Amino acid sequence: HSVSRISPNLAFVPACLPPDPVEVEELQRFVSNSKRLFVMTGAGISTESGIPDYRSEGVGLYARTDRRPIQHAEFVRSASARQRYWARNFVGWPQFSSHQPNTAHLVLRDWEKLGKLHWLVTQNVDALHTKAGSQRMTELHGCTHRVFCLACGDQILRSELQGHFEALNPTWKAEAFGVAPDGDVFLTDEQVYNFQVPACRKCGGILKPDVTFFGDTVSREKVNFVHQRLAESDSMLVAGSSMQVYSGYRFALAAWEKKLPIAILNIGPTRLDHFASLKLNSRCGELLPLIV
Repeated sequence: HSVSRISPNLAFVPACLPPDPVEVEELQRFVSNSKRLFVMTGAGISTESGIPDYRSEGVGLYARTDRRPIQHAEFVRSASARQRYWARNFVGWPQFSSHQPNTAHLVLRDWEKLGKLHWLVTQNVDALHTKAGSQRMTELHGCTHRVFCLACGDQILRSELQGHFEALNPTWKAEAFGVAPDGDVFLTDEQVYNFQVPACRKCGGILKPDVTFFGDTVSREKVNFVHQRLAESDSMLVAGSSMQVYSGYRFALAAWEKKLPIAILNIGPTRLDHFASLKLNSRCGELLPLIV
């Protein structure tokens, strides 16, 4: 299998046992019996690409620090909060944007090409499924690689915005203290103080990443679209998510109400464990390539 040669980065992956051959067989049967598989992925599929998650025991952001992601209302309301967010994001962007898909992303892309995977919904904002080549896909919470204006809606690429930051801050430098899941880094208030943030080039409005911050909601159109894809599916696989966030959990609830079989591949407990047909405690990048 061409994708099995990628060596994983396990710094942010919780400890777990290797896949049990019986469990591999059970997941193989589950996938073989599916004709139109609906897959939902979370941060646990990207940890093997070196991106930390929030909730994993011992290695997630919440376990390692007392820091919390920015809230939507705070970003919209406060210029200093935006300055802090963008300064951290500016420093973290070169590393964050360089992360590459791992074996698990490539396997799901291959399942799509084979006609096995009907639709993929990711809760991640890291663009790794896109980089892997997945096309039948919805980014439920958006993507950090796009930026838009809150006033006029104009969109630009995050990579293009990096050049605007550099032009506005030619002498500004900051040493980063650790990386967070959404691509920013930790900086002190003193470091952030002189950082200049560009406005929208078209209307002078506020620029925001095209992601759903905590406290914001996913658009009704996107939710309805995903429900339609789920209605066309005959089973659901959750990979790398504890499903603690309702915006993703609602689709598992809908699948359960439709009596679709649900398989979960995640290290540690999830919100779905009590109604899943199958629960596997393995690394996504270790188990998924074993399924033919």
